[in-house]
Amino acid sequence: MQLFVRCQDVHSFEVGDEKVSYLKTLIEEAEGIPEDDQTLYIGGAPLDDEQSISECLQEGSTVDVTVKLLGGKVHGSLARAGKVRGQTPKVEKQEKRKKKTGRAKRRMQYNKRFVNVVVTFGRKRVQMLIIKELLRWHLYIFK
Repeated sequence: MQLFVRCQDVHSFEVGDEKVSYLKTLIEEAEGIPEDDQTLYIGGAPLDDEQSISECLQEGSTVDVTVKLLGGKVHGSLARAGKVRGQTPKVEKQEKRKKKTGRAKRRMQYNKRFVNVVVTFGRKRVQMLIIKELLRWHLYIFK
């Protein structure tokens, strides 16, 4: 029976009533890919090494060959799903200071924006904006 094998190139092989593992040895001779690294598919379904070729394939069938990749299934699988919560140590909540409101908050904003400002290099346009903002604050505070 004639089979077509699609790997790096397309090959045709004449096989009889052998097992799929025999077809893998033929592919290894033709392509140089070790038998252990090959996976054969017909119509998207993988073939088992112990199956007979005549059972699972017909005359003129095309067999797809893929090569196994290095590594495991950890990265893309759900092998570590839900494990992060158990790994992180529990930290007790700390008490935070009460935030300032009203006049005290406005005073803090004013001091941060205008009183403690260090003049740096740059355009004067920014300084003009600060001066305008400062005047607006004075008008707001000293009504």
